[in-house]
Amino acid sequence: MTEKTETTPAWLSPEELESVRGRMPILYIDAVPVRVDDAGVVTRVGLLLRMDADGSVSRALVSGRVLHHERIRDALMRHLEKDLGPVALPRVPPSPQPFTVAEYFPTPGVTPYHDPRQHAVSLAYIVPVAGDCRPRQDALDLVWFTPEEAASPAVQQEMTGGQGVLLKQALAHVGRLT
Repeated sequence: MTEKTETTPAWLSPEELESVRGRMPILYIDAVPVRVDDAGVVTRVGLLLRMDADGSVSRALVSGRVLHHERIRDALMRHLEKDLGPVALPRVPPSPQPFTVAEYFPTPGVTPYHDPRQHAVSLAYIVPVAGDCRPRQDALDLVWFTPEEAASPAVQQEMTGGQGVLLKQALAHVGRLT
């Protein structure tokens, strides 16, 4: 006898998601889109401009949930396309390896990462993109910064929830934090 495979979409209703968020960590990905030169050196870092729920504007990384029965690589591709557009041409390897794992807590101060909605575990990646990026969905704009500009106090102040810390870790990982 064969088991019936569940084929319904892996989205939770807003009520179900709220209930789950209060009970267990949710898996996310964070992606730092970068431009690289011919030698593979990071020359630019792409940061999204977003409108927060409270009406404030902030800079952000590409980020989002991993769905039930979704491969990490597929989640990365889905969120990169959703935020950067269909012709961003991200170069995600067949078996992506995160440069770090960020744990977001609803209680400030547990880690540098804070998300008031939930406890989230995020696998963080640096993803070179080669195509034309046109922000979509809830992103207002995408601005390319030099690594030095991205690590500056002015840009770091515009990032919320600890994503500025994550960005600096990414820059250190690729040898571009001075």
